[in-house]
Amino acid sequence: MATRQEERVPRQAVPAAEALSDPAASLNDLIDARLHMPYPFRSNRHEAEAVAATDDWLDDRGLTADPDVADMIVRTRPAQLASYTTPDVDADILRIVALQIAYQFVFDDRAEEVGEQGPDRLLPMLCESIAILRDGTPPTTPLGAALCDLHRQVRRRCTPAQAARWAWYGQEYVHGLMYEAVAQHGSAAPRLGVCTSIRSLTAGVQPFYPLCEAAQTGELAPGELHHPLMRRLTALSSDAAVWIPDLYSAVKEQRAGGLINLALGYQRAHDCSLPEAVTSAIGRINGTIHEFERLRAELAPELSSAGAGYVDGMTGWIRGCYHWSRTVPRYADSAQAPTR
Repeated sequence: MATRQEERVPRQAVPAAEALSDPAASLNDLIDARLHMPYPFRSNRHEAEAVAATDDWLDDRGLTADPDVADMIVRTRPAQLASYTTPDVDADILRIVALQIAYQFVFDDRAEEVGEQGPDRLLPMLCESIAILRDGTPPTTPLGAALCDLHRQVRRRCTPAQAARWAWYGQEYVHGLMYEAVAQHGSAAPRLGVCTSIRSLTAGVQPFYPLCEAAQTGELAPGELHHPLMRRLTALSSDAAVWIPDLYSAVKEQRAGGLINLALGYQRAHDCSLPEAVTSAIGRINGTIHEFERLRAELAPELSSAGAGYVDGMTGWIRGCYHWSRTVPRYADSAQAPTR
């Protein structure tokens, strides 16, 4: 299965007032007008190789045998997201990142489908993933086998400590999917704070950060990796990276009845229109990116070259998720959704 490459679409500056008042303006126009994005577009020169490797791996694992899954991969372009978020890594790490993104896209959609029948129905697939990541238990399903293969590749490329962090973050992501299913079946919609807490887990961004570590020429010192400012930068970058796609996916999620989305959380909290909610969410994201920039500058003098490269890797996830979200077919509805 071949994945089509996206045509590069430059960001067009639209005055904020025009985006809100022009009846022809779309949510994309509103986002472009208001979102603070200080990081220009970049992509990895090995992107085409990663696209081919991802398609082959999904096919070999039987994950795209279902036509709906194959279509989802075409519409989400996981290798392209890997290219945009990790433009400086070598071809080997880019391939692992692309495979992991593709796996998470398939796993997330499957969890949503199963979870619609009730959170308890999710237990077998989630428990299998936890057992693989925590105990090294052999898989019993194609998704489990794919996760085992990913774990093997991560252990090959990463240090034991980095691979252990990868597995830990992966378990947090799996637990987040259960929380999301519980929230979707609750008697009342989750409050904004609960929504953002669950979204931080289901984002699935932090599992990629050990690969950012592995991409450096040297290891980060424990004092760098566990520095309070570094931990804060980790949380800020992960939140910004997933909240930006929430802006573009809000129309799709609203139509599907989704609840765990930053923009939809603001819409429920403020009882307002979707464009107004998106504007509030953009304010939250802008504050997050500004704090990230400020803390990054504060920590920079204390970092080694490996530490600085690691922070650059976090920055790549903010930048890449933005440029990918703007034009990926899965979120095309936002380009047509009016602001009035």
